[in-house]
Amino acid sequence: MSLSVGTGIETAPQRPARRVPFWAWPLALAALLVVLSVIRVITGQSDISSSGTLGAALAWAMPLALAGLGGLWSERAGVINIGLEGMMILGTWGAAFGAIHGGPWMGVLGAILCGAVGGLVHALATVTFGVDHIVSGVALNIVALGVASYLAARFFGDLQGGSDVQSPPLPSLPRVGIPGLGDALGSVEDKGWFFVSELAALLRAATTDLSILTVIALALIAGTWWLLWRTPFGLRVRSCGESPVAAETLGINVYVYKYIAVTASGGLAGLGGGFLAMVASSAYREDQTGGRGYIGLAAMIFGNWRPGGVLMGSGLFGYMDALQLRGGGSALHAMLLFIGVLLVAIGLWQILRRQAHVQGTVAIVVGIAVVVLWLISDSIPGEITRFAPHLTTLLVLAFASQRLRMPAANGKVYRRGEGH
Repeated sequence: MSLSVGTGIETAPQRPARRVPFWAWPLALAALLVVLSVIRVITGQSDISSSGTLGAALAWAMPLALAGLGGLWSERAGVINIGLEGMMILGTWGAAFGAIHGGPWMGVLGAILCGAVGGLVHALATVTFGVDHIVSGVALNIVALGVASYLAARFFGDLQGGSDVQSPPLPSLPRVGIPGLGDALGSVEDKGWFFVSELAALLRAATTDLSILTVIALALIAGTWWLLWRTPFGLRVRSCGESPVAAETLGINVYVYKYIAVTASGGLAGLGGGFLAMVASSAYREDQTGGRGYIGLAAMIFGNWRPGGVLMGSGLFGYMDALQLRGGGSALHAMLLFIGVLLVAIGLWQILRRQAHVQGTVAIVVGIAVVVLWLISDSIPGEITRFAPHLTTLLVLAFASQRLRMPAANGKVYRRGEGH
């Protein structure tokens, strides 16, 4: 909206973006635990809210969160990063090589360095040579897979317990927790009390037998929020993704900040790959990432290019991953009721509050179909169970009701001095 006065134009001030208050997060978490309690009571499936499932969900969410965090760093600086999968692949090999030759902490460093090399290559192609960001990312994924396969055959094939496609067992990283708390919370969880047992299971999963790399990943998420949104350095990085020309006029070396952000992006994604090799499986295996770099990218988009949103999206996909591994088809079948009701609620909200009649109607129809499927079936076939996290990704991106806003200059080629 604008008001014309003479020959000038006065722009009406825009309404500031609404922020979610701090108290809303614990309230939303409590509501989620209530829903899980209801589903457990109705279906009798205790796996959907057990501490084992929630702990596995936290562990499986961390590689996705690290990949999504890497994408956030890159895209906040204006560089689309489809190459997260390739950077994770390089990280899996780097973790194994470093851990075998220097111990577990050298494995962590090797994962970060190898992923950072992938990020540096992506920055060189996109920032310096102006290659299309999508083309560069896809090419990096293909090349990284070939490079990791060659290096694995070259360095692991002759080792005892290794092969051309797998490394020997890797040394373990330390695990941490609060002594004595797990047993007390476990006894409360076993009671099966409504909501209270779910709360105990969540606290037990978050405070018992955690890999130190999980704690580091959570600290990196919090640190990213502070660094990018609370420091002058972060403001400069984000300005490169919003308007690099304006940033240049303020004396910011846009190239340098883009290189830093994309290289950091690769290091974070590489660390996510290292998590898969050192924590999730204790060995490098060929094609170990299984497309998790793309799911991490989806988590970043779902999270609206913000660290907290990345963590929530990764938690959702990690939960589905853990559920299909621990509970199988019967546990996922119980979640159909939750998914169906959630989609119906989303559809009604879209129609009544956002006036999005088409999208709301589709969500309601799909939700009703999911509830009917839950009523007429007893389990989910194994063929579908293995792809549950990927199907969840598609559903979330299709029906997410939030207003997504990517950085304004994301994916655009920038050349120094083009604003003069």
